[in-house]
Amino acid sequence: MPAVTTAAVSRTVDVGIVVGMAHHHEEHDADVAPLCAKVMTVSDGVVHGTREDRSGAALESHLIQAGWTVVERTVSEDGEHPVAEALKRLADGFHGLIVTTGGTGFGPRDRTPEGTRAVIDREAPGLAEAMRLVNPLGRLSRGVAGTLGASLILNTPGSSKGCVETVDAVLDVLPHAVRLLVDNTDPHPHH
Repeated sequence: MPAVTTAAVSRTVDVGIVVGMAHHHEEHDADVAPLCAKVMTVSDGVVHGTREDRSGAALESHLIQAGWTVVERTVSEDGEHPVAEALKRLADGFHGLIVTTGGTGFGPRDRTPEGTRAVIDREAPGLAEAMRLVNPLGRLSRGVAGTLGASLILNTPGSSKGCVETVDAVLDVLPHAVRLLVDNTDPHPHH
């Protein structure tokens, strides 16, 4: 079966639709642009059409429910180079959150963290550490988090349950983190 290209599986959503955020400050609402996200599934099986993209669909649905505008969902082959190239493309000119799912384990082709590290400007170890703490299997995740330009990248596991759980672990701080990438005057969250 021929490989599915990124262009063939990507879709773009009208970013003019503003979805309210559950976790931002009421006094700041009117001034805040919608928070945009992109989801990338890293899986040879999904690229080649032998596996359904359940984790990408779960992440997209969960982010939308949390108030994010998902503007693109795409797939990449496993491996450091394909992941790095796809992340560079996704982050180019984009201000928002990029969440990857898959390739964070110990399999021979699980190289998502390596591909991410190859392109990020700065790591965000606190986010990756918090994401690993959500369940005992998190200790097996090698996922990283970091910034690339005005994008915040998070690596999550390839299971539909694990990817949602790990994003949930940091969901409350993500709007603030993403806004800080372009506006250092964003007010600190009050907890």
